[in-house]
Amino acid sequence: MPGCRQVRARALAAGCLLAFATLAAQARVWRVQAGGSIEAAVAAAAAGDTVAIERGQYAVHLHIDKPLTLTGIDRPTLSGSEHGDVIRVTSPDVTIEGLIVRDSGADLGAQNAGIYLQPGAHRATVRGNDLAHNLFGLWIEKADDVRIEGNLITGKRELASAQRGNGIQLYNSQRARIVGNNISFARDGIYVDVSNHALFRGNRIHDLRYGTHYMTSNDNVWEDNEAYRNRGGLALMEVRRQIVRRNRAWGNTDHGIMLRTIQDSVVEGNVVAGNNRGFFVYDAEYNVIRDNLVIGNRVGVHLWAGSIHNEVEGNDFIDNREQVRYVATRDERWGTREGNYWSNYVGWDRNGDGIGDVPYVANDAVDRLVWRHPLVKLLLMSPAIQTLRLVAQQFPVLRAPSIVDVKPRMMPFHRNWKDWIGVERR
Repeated sequence: MPGCRQVRARALAAGCLLAFATLAAQARVWRVQAGGSIEAAVAAAAAGDTVAIERGQYAVHLHIDKPLTLTGIDRPTLSGSEHGDVIRVTSPDVTIEGLIVRDSGADLGAQNAGIYLQPGAHRATVRGNDLAHNLFGLWIEKADDVRIEGNLITGKRELASAQRGNGIQLYNSQRARIVGNNISFARDGIYVDVSNHALFRGNRIHDLRYGTHYMTSNDNVWEDNEAYRNRGGLALMEVRRQIVRRNRAWGNTDHGIMLRTIQDSVVEGNVVAGNNRGFFVYDAEYNVIRDNLVIGNRVGVHLWAGSIHNEVEGNDFIDNREQVRYVATRDERWGTREGNYWSNYVGWDRNGDGIGDVPYVANDAVDRLVWRHPLVKLLLMSPAIQTLRLVAQQFPVLRAPSIVDVKPRMMPFHRNWKDWIGVERR
């Protein structure tokens, strides 16, 4: 009867709630005082318990093999004493928060880390920690749904770059959230390999080889991050279906953002300023590149190796020494819908619609001459060079393959573009 079934359902629900409340009531907090043993507290704790560590100095090599929370009170320091891992996690559903974790070993073969999440450490949360002077700040392998949030991560800065580990190493892990971390003085800030459906948001990545070294990973979001004073800012290689938006890559000695062997992705709203190369685009096809500010770089966009069939619209290319370095055998058309802005465009707008009446051509015979003979730059404003430019425009046989913007804009899209002038000197 319906009435009986309703009574039984309510009884079952009440029993489940009672069981949950009983389990919650049974969870314990194990408090470790300065000078006490964290290992003993972890060993005594049951699944679901919390180990709360008071402020102090602790020499440890922890192994966490059950679901529990490890939390610091007033930021205690856990040191690995320069060998091995400081904390190794083998259980799912572990939370580590509020600690200073430092001084791992320096064995690259053993992958020594401040916190090592082994295969199976699913749903781990690591937040609000200082991970200092570790070879790898975090090593994450085959651990799905991890949350790495709000950590300060610095490497062993006394080592040469090649001898350091990475700030965060993410390998073969799905649906990670890497949010709000500050990473510096490691080898690469965030190294990602074979890891899909991840979110990288609001991280500051600086004073490294690559801000991110990111490969063979699909369906990820990289947004609102800042990569600066690295050799390379963001490097995305051999990937598909990426969203790369609202990032800032500035003052890097090589590229701001590298797009290498990338397809079906959206790259929008980014600022690349004061780098050697703003965008380095290699073997990139069927992507949307829009609304980016490319300013004050030595080369705005270095484009080559079959990077075709990309939709490039609404970008500002301002005061780059070379707007585009294009190596190919035929023209590539950009700006077919709304166009892009080029600060060195010398055309006109007779009807006042904001679009230049003649296409913008990025590379001509003069540009190629400068690439081969850099000292020609000293003569760029001379009548001879200007004449050569005009002649090359009138006689196509002298014209080199180029990026051609068919609707060049007369005014920048970004109102704040002046804020990024001279950013490489900050």
